[in-house]
Amino acid sequence: MGKYVYDFIEGDRSRADLLGGKGANLAEMTRLGLPVPPGFTVSTDACRAFLATGSPPAGLFEEVNAHLREIEARLDRRLGDPRDPLLLAVRSGGRYSMPGMMETILDIGLNDVTVGGLAARSGDERFAWDSYRRLIQMFGRTVHGVPAEEFEHELAAVRATAGPGGPSAGQLRDLVDTYKKIFVRHVGHDFPQAPHEQLFLAVRAVFESWNSERARIYRRQERIPDDLGTAVNVMAMVFGNLGPDSGTGVAFTRDPATGAPGVYGDYLTDAQGEDVVAGIRNTLPLPELARLDPVSFRRLREIMATLERHYRDLCDIEFTIERGRLWMLQTRVGKRTAAAAFVIAAQLVDEGLITADEALTRVTGAQLAQLMFPAFDLAGAPEPLTVGVGASPGAAVGRVVFDSAAAAAATDPVILVRRETNPDDLPGMIAAAGVLTSRGGKTSHAAVVARGMGRTCVCGAESLDIDAERGEFVVGDRVVRAGDVLSIDGTTGRVWLGAVPVQPSPVARYLAGELSPEADGLVAAVHRLLGHADAVRRLGVRANADTPEDARRARRLGAGGVGLCRTEHMFLGERRELVERLILADGPAEREAALAALLPLQRADFVGILAAMDGLPATIRLLDPPLHEFLPPLAELTARVARAEARGEDPGRDATLLAAVRRMHEANPMLGLRGVRLGLVVPGLFAMQVRAVAEAAAQRIRAGGDPRPEIMVPLVGDVRELAAVRVEVERVLAEVDGAPEIPIGTMIEVPRAALTAGEIAAEAHFFSFGTNDLTQTTWAFSRDDVEGSFFGAYLERGIFPVSPFESIDAKGVGRLIRLAVAEGRAARPELTVGVCGEHGGDPDSVEFFAEAGLDYVSCSPYRVPIARLAAGRAAVAATTGTSDSR
Repeated sequence: MGKYVYDFIEGDRSRADLLGGKGANLAEMTRLGLPVPPGFTVSTDACRAFLATGSPPAGLFEEVNAHLREIEARLDRRLGDPRDPLLLAVRSGGRYSMPGMMETILDIGLNDVTVGGLAARSGDERFAWDSYRRLIQMFGRTVHGVPAEEFEHELAAVRATAGPGGPSAGQLRDLVDTYKKIFVRHVGHDFPQAPHEQLFLAVRAVFESWNSERARIYRRQERIPDDLGTAVNVMAMVFGNLGPDSGTGVAFTRDPATGAPGVYGDYLTDAQGEDVVAGIRNTLPLPELARLDPVSFRRLREIMATLERHYRDLCDIEFTIERGRLWMLQTRVGKRTAAAAFVIAAQLVDEGLITADEALTRVTGAQLAQLMFPAFDLAGAPEPLTVGVGASPGAAVGRVVFDSAAAAAATDPVILVRRETNPDDLPGMIAAAGVLTSRGGKTSHAAVVARGMGRTCVCGAESLDIDAERGEFVVGDRVVRAGDVLSIDGTTGRVWLGAVPVQPSPVARYLAGELSPEADGLVAAVHRLLGHADAVRRLGVRANADTPEDARRARRLGAGGVGLCRTEHMFLGERRELVERLILADGPAEREAALAALLPLQRADFVGILAAMDGLPATIRLLDPPLHEFLPPLAELTARVARAEARGEDPGRDATLLAAVRRMHEANPMLGLRGVRLGLVVPGLFAMQVRAVAEAAAQRIRAGGDPRPEIMVPLVGDVRELAAVRVEVERVLAEVDGAPEIPIGTMIEVPRAALTAGEIAAEAHFFSFGTNDLTQTTWAFSRDDVEGSFFGAYLERGIFPVSPFESIDAKGVGRLIRLAVAEGRAARPELTVGVCGEHGGDPDSVEFFAEAGLDYVSCSPYRVPIARLAAGRAAVAATTGTSDSR
C-alpha cells in the first residue's frame, strides 16, 4: 500500500503534481512559518486510484484518521467532541488552478449534538447554528447534488423577515430543521450525524467532482489534461463569522487587472470562507481593513510582501481573521489579465526578481492577441446606464441573455447578465462576449473565471434589479429586456444601453507604428518583452501576404519576409474573365493569348509585393486550386441555362461555361487536378507565372531595389513531379534578362511528400509545410465538411483536446513534419524549412515548430507579433527546459 496522505509540513511547492497546487502552496506557507491552520493533503495519487476503480484505495481512510489524530493532539480538540468539537474544512486542489470548478465543504463535524458544544465554546449560539446550516447546504449540494436554489430560497425567506442584525439563533435553528427536510426529500435519508462519515463522504465527493460536467468543460477550455486528478486538502476550521472582529477576504499583491502595485482585494466582516468569491454580499475594498483592524492589516501586508518575494510573482491570497487573529488559507500565483501579465513581468525584471528570459515565460501569444483587440471609442458616447466594478478588461457588445444555456446556444455576441455566477454558468461564460453581474467584486467567481479566460467582465453593478425569470433587469426607470444590446467596459466598469463604437487598442496602434513605445506603461511593457523575444528567438517569422498592402502591413508588424503569397487570389474579381478565357481556350493560340493577357497583371502584383518586402524573402506559390473554382458553380450555371432555354433564348456563353464545368467536375476536387498537376497538364500556366516573378524582380533591380523572390511549387507528392516543373522554371528564368538567382522549393502538404522528403530535397532549395492540407490529408478530413458535422462531438467527447486545424497535431502531423525535416536536411544540409499553414500563427504550434528545428513560420499579418513572442518563448524553453503557460 502506498502513501496517500501528507501533513502540510511534509510538502513544498515543488510537489504540486502530487499535492495539487493548493496543497503544495499550503505546505510552502507552513514551511515559511506563516499562520496556516493545521491540516493535511490527500494526494492526487489517491484520486487517480479512485477514478480508475470507483473506490478509494485500500487503507486510505485509515491513513486519513492517523493524520487527523495528529491535528486533534496538536489542538487538544476532537472531531465529534460534544463539548469542544474540532471542525474541518475540505477543499479540492488540482495541479492547475480551476476557480469554482471543484467543491468545498466547510464546518465538517457539526451535528445535532456538537452544535451545542460549538455554541458554548464560542459563546455565540447564532454563529453555531449558522455554521450548521452552512454545512448541510454545502454537503447536500456537493455530496448529493441537492439543488442549491432550494436552500437559497429558504435562506432568502428567513433573511427577509430577520431584524437589522440578521437572522436570530432561533430562526437559524428552524432553518437547520428546514434544511434537513430538504436533504431527506432529495437524498432519501437523514443528514449524516457521524463526523467521520461526513469527512469520508466529503473526500469522496471531491474525487467525483473531478469528472463533473463543469470541470470537464473548464479543462477543455484551458487544455488541462483529464488524467491529472485532484488532491483534497483537510484543514482545521477557523471562523470569520464570529462577529465584527472577524472576517474573510482575498488579497492580491498587485492589481490583477492592470498590474499596478498596491493593496488590492476584497474583505467581508463577519463572513465565512466562500462568501467573498460567491458574491453573496458586496465586499469592502481591502484597504478598509486598515481602519477596521490595523494590526491584522499590517501583518497581512508583511505576509503579502513575503509571499511575493518568495514566489517572485503576483500572489493571490485567501485569509480569515478569527477574533483578531490572522490565518492564511491559501496562496497561489494569481490569475491576471493579459495587460497585467505584461506589466507585471516587466516590473519584476526592473525589481530584480526575475530575468528578462523568465519574463517571457510569464506572458503568452494568446495574451498578446487579447491586447490587440479594439477598445471602446468614448468620444460622443452617451451617459452610462450604470457603473459596476471593472473586473476583467475589454470592450464587449452583445445582446442580453439571462442564463447560461441561452448564452451557449447563441449564434451572435451576447452579454450574460446574472446576479452572480456560479460554476454551472461556465458554458455560458465561455460562449458570451462579456459577463455582467449585480453582485460581487474583483475576486468573485465571475471575475476570477472571466480573467482566466480573457473574457470581459463587469461585477457588482448594484443598481441592476435583475429578474431572470421575467427576462429583464431594471435600472432606475429603465427596463432592459433579453435581446436588448448592451456595451460593457471591463476596465472602467461602465455599462451602456446600445452599441458603443470601438477603436483600435493602444497595443495594436503601437504594433502598427502609430504610437511610440513610451505611450503608456502597457505599451512599454509589450515593447520590452517583444523586443527581448526578437533578440533571443532562433525561429524566423514571415507573413502570408497576397497583396502589396498585406506585405506592407506585415512588415510594419515585424515580419521577416513573405512566407506564402497565394497567386490564385490575383485571379479573382475583374480578372476572373481572363481565367475563363484560359479555361475555355480552343487550341494553343487562344490559350497563349489568355496567358499573355494575365502576365502583365501578375507582374505588377509581384512588383508591389517585392517592393514592400525589399531586402527580405518573398515566397510565391504557383497556382494551387483547381481551375473550375474560377468558374461559376455548377448549380448556378445549370439554373441559368435552364431559365434561358425555358424562355426560348440562346444561353450563349453560359452554355459553354456549363459544358466546361461539367467536363472539369471532380468527385473530390481537393485531391484532383490542382497544384503541381496543373503545371504539368496545362501548358504555359506555370511558365507565365514564373516569367511574371522574374520580370518583376528584374524591374525592381533596375529601380535600385533588392528583391528576393522564391518560387514554391504546390502539392508535390513525388520528386519526379518537382523535377519536371523545375526544368521549365529554370528555362523561363534563364530567358529573363536581369533576373536574380531565384530559389525553387516545394510545399510539403501530402503525407507522401513528407515520407519521401529525402528524395524531394534533391530537387528543392527549400520546404514549406502547408499544414492546412497536410492535416486534411493525414486525418482524411475535408475541413469544410467535418468542422460543421462532427468536430463539436469530438471536442465534447475529448477525442480532440483542440481542433487539429487550430493547433498542430504533434503526434500525427507533427511526426510527419519531424521526419521530413530530418530526411530533407540529411539529403541537403543547407535546406531551408518553414511552415505557411494557419498553424504558423498559433502560439502552441509555433513552440512545436521551433523545437522541431524549422527555420521560420509564416502567418497572417495580424498574427506576426504573436508568432514573434511565441518564438521567443520557445527559445527560452529550449535553453532552460521550462515553459510557463500562465
